[in-house]
Amino acid sequence: MAQKKFEDAMKRLEEISQDLESGDLSLEDSLKAFEEGMKLVNFCSKKLEEAEQKITLLVKESDGKYTHQPFETKGKDET
Repeated sequence: MAQKKFEDAMKRLEEISQDLESGDLSLEDSLKAFEEGMKLVNFCSKKLEEAEQKITLLVKESDGKYTHQPFETKGKDET
């Protein structure tokens, strides 16, 4: 799964979600799908964390120059 793209993982998560919501899967197949989904959720979460760490904001200073500042989310410390 290391080579998997974020978008591919999200698409597969949507498919799994639809399969589980349909109610057509057996209990065993539902558990397998759920397990795969949880692995994909973890993968996507890690990818999002990596992306967040790379994001910087350009901030215009009063003198007209731009500086880079690290991206910070509100409420990050709350989780």
